[in-house]
Amino acid sequence: MIYYITGGERSGKSKYAQNLALNLSEFPTYIATARVWDKDFSKRVECHENDRNNHWTTIESEKEIARHLEDKKTYVMDCVTLWLTNFYVDTKNDIETCLELAKKEIDLIQKADATTIIISNEIGMGLHAQTEVGRKFTELQGWVNQYIAERADKATFMVSGLPLILK
Repeated sequence: MIYYITGGERSGKSKYAQNLALNLSEFPTYIATARVWDKDFSKRVECHENDRNNHWTTIESEKEIARHLEDKKTYVMDCVTLWLTNFYVDTKNDIETCLELAKKEIDLIQKADATTIIISNEIGMGLHAQTEVGRKFTELQGWVNQYIAERADKATFMVSGLPLILK
């Protein structure tokens, strides 16, 4: 089962996903996809870690999410944007390769006998990217979001901390 949760930055996605996971499982697993690029981001990661209690297991996985999924367990994948960034950087901004790799991984997640709550961002709703690299990434993010949403069993859009059920 895939739950897809998307929205803007600081819209309440992570909190909503974590509460959902705790309602589905006493001991969920958090899959952190981020690479820690600088001090500010390190502080943000620490904040997210502090939001979770001792019921949580954390796995750090930059790209290969499905290999960590065990049958009948509940996972929160946070987040698609940072996960895609890893592919984007590693492929030197090759959108086609990134899209292919992301779709393959999402297909594997969908086939798993686990519950996966996938958090993403709607970056295309913000300011128009000023660089070609930024515009290409925004397109990639939009296509991957559509791919996940289409395959998700349930989808939620977060706005100002409130969930809007999409499906």
